Formats: sequence, C-alpha cells, structure tokens
Amino acid sequence: MDYSLRNHLSFIGSPVADLPTPALVISKPVLEANIAQLHQDVEAMGIAFRPHVKTLKSVEVTRMMLGGGKHRKIVASTVADIEGLLPLVEEGILDEALYGVPVAPSKIPRLAALRHSLRIVLMIDHDQQIAHLEAFSATAGGQSKTRDPWDVLIKIDVGTRRAGIPPSSPRLADLVRRAETSTAVNVLGFYAHAGHSYSSRSQDAAQAALSTEAEGVLQAAGLLPADRAVLVSIGSTPTAHVVRSLQVAAPRNVALELHAGNFPAHDLQQVSTGLVRPAQQALRLCVEVCSLYPERNEALVNAGTIAISKETSSWAGYGNVVGKPGWYVQRTSQEHGILAFRPPSGSPTKGTEVEGGVLSGVDEVFKVGDKVLLHVAHACITASNHHVYYVVDEDDMVRETWIPWKGW
Repeated sequence: MDYSLRNHLSFIGSPVADLPTPALVISKPVLEANIAQLHQDVEAMGIAFRPHVKTLKSVEVTRMMLGGGKHRKIVASTVADIEGLLPLVEEGILDEALYGVPVAPSKIPRLAALRHSLRIVLMIDHDQQIAHLEAFSATAGGQSKTRDPWDVLIKIDVGTRRAGIPPSSPRLADLVRRAETSTAVNVLGFYAHAGHSYSSRSQDAAQAALSTEAEGVLQAAGLLPADRAVLVSIGSTPTAHVVRSLQVAAPRNVALELHAGNFPAHDLQQVSTGLVRPAQQALRLCVEVCSLYPERNEALVNAGTIAISKETSSWAGYGNVVGKPGWYVQRTSQEHGILAFRPPSGSPTKGTEVEGGVLSGVDEVFKVGDKVLLHVAHACITASNHHVYYVVDEDDMVRETWIPWKGW
C-alpha cells in the first residue's frame, strides 16, 4: 500500500517540508478562491453550472464545487467518479450525474444500477450506442428505473476532434432522428467541450472558442422542435474564465449550462492561456532532491513520469520549480525527474539577475535532501497519480488530508 495512504493522518499539523515525497499539495485558500470566482461568474450570467469532477477526484472538492448544494449536477468521465460521489447524494446535495464519455456497452449495467440512487444522463454521438441501449432495455429486468428511457445529451464536436459530431455533419440530423424515434432514449439536448481552448494564449482566443461552442450547440438545438425544452451545455476551464463575455441569442426554449473541471486547481497549461495568474495554481507537487550533477548543471528529484506526467504546456518540460526562476523538470523517466536551468528570457550567464533570482550553478541552488515544490503542466494528470491530497493553509501547514477515488 502507498506510504502516504497508510500514514497521511500523522502529517496533519506538519509543514510541507516534512511530507513524504513525492506528495500532492493543495492550497485550500487558493482552491476556495478559484471556486468562488467561477461561481460568481455563472451567477452574474444567470446560467446553470455543472462542475466536472475529473481533476481533484474527491468528495471534499466536489462538495465545494457544488456550493454545498447550490449547484446539484456534475459531469464525470468514469463510472468510478459517479460511484465515489454517492455520499453527496446521501447528503442531499447531488441529484444528477452526466457520464461524460460516449457510452460503451460494457458500462451500461453499472450505470443502470446507479439510476436507483440519482439521475443518470448519458452522452451519445453514434446510432450504434442507441442500439446497445435498446438491447439493454429489452432484456433488463427488475425495477422500472432500469427499464425507463435513458436521458441523453448528444455530443457536438466544436473543433477539439476528440468526441462528438460536427454541427455541419449530416450525420447529426440522422442521429437526432434516430434518437427521437427510439423508446430507449430521451434527448435532453446537446453538449460541447472546447478542449482545444487549452491552447489559447489570450482572452480574445478564449472568447472565440466560447463563441464557437455556443454557436455549435445552438445550431444543433435547431434540429429539435421549437416548442421543446432543450438543454445546451458548453464549457472548459479557459472558456469558463470568459463566460461573462458570452453574447448569444438563445431561443426561449433553450437553457444554457456551463461546465468546467480544472478550475479549482489550475496548472501551467491554464497559466499559459493568459487567463490565470501563477498564484492561482492551487496544486503543487512536493519532491526531494536526490543528487546533484555539477558537470551538467542538473539535479535529480524523486518524481518522474508516474508522479508528474508527460503532459507539457507552453513552458519547457514537465513542471517549474516554485521560487527558483528558470529551474524546471526538463526530462523524466519512470521514477526520475531531472531539474535543469533554462533562462526565462535571453541567455544570461552564471551570476546574472533573472526575475529577482540569481542564476547559479546547481550545487549553489540545491542541496541533496532539499524539498522543493513544482507547478505542473496538467493538474488533472498529476493528481490522478497520487493516493492522498495534503491540504495546506496559507502558511503551507497541513490541515487536512483528502483521499481521492481511483479507477474506472
């Protein structure tokens, strides 16, 4: 069993520097501020909000994202995510879960079982998915919940090219017709996720992605009768940050909903968009310096690919060392991370002032046994590699530990 998982409670009250490494550290004040800001934005717009639980997969964070019950729906990418949130159903603050991957046949029985606890909405983007749902409904026994039509959202591809149907594709109208004539599904509306907005580097670019999202789902909504209530769900963390700029004229029968997932944590990818300040990164990784290599001006830390990830951002490498400008994780193997120096701008030499710090040799910056903190490229991937979240206050003292759920 993971060491932190066995001993995490013993570190409550300890400073970050005393944590076993590698350790995932969450700043609760930053997390709370990030969530509060997005809640303010959606409330100012007067639209519904559906948080995605993909990043910090825990009851504690989800409860905060739901505002203690102010928002009562989530989207999840795994069945385990939904199962992990059943305590919030029992608390009476969660009513509905959207399974956010076009449904695979093997997942249908587990999702059917969950329908006895909360409303399950499925995502579809192909007529064969409807056929599998029809086959399951035809053979399902037991209580009526198992046999009821499945509520579905049709996934629209607005440029990410991951899942969904482009709004211009003739296949979209065919799928809507197929769904409308099936007794196994009930079309609630349409869903889009501009995942490619992570590559935005300005507010204007994020706003353009948001507009494309909205236009795509509204175009799709026109395929349903004008007197029918239709839900359209849009969002990503970059586009959520500019949601107040949204200017769309939705028909009266269309309800708009925002979804986002990374926003409580943030990471270097989000900072790269220009919409997030470095200080808004709630997630850091505590690692330990294991060795120094002056001949190549590098250091070894005990966090590699399976503690950090292979995700990148507009910054070089896989993570930046907090408080030591220019030092970053240049390369990784399974358990090894190599810290190297890259001047933030230009090519200063040893001893030159760089962003308030002094560029020095590795043996002047680090000592074996130093604990250092990293900002990582993609919080979602890094968080998935850890069994415990060490939750700290503004002084980096551990005040809580949260245990995420795992698996699929």
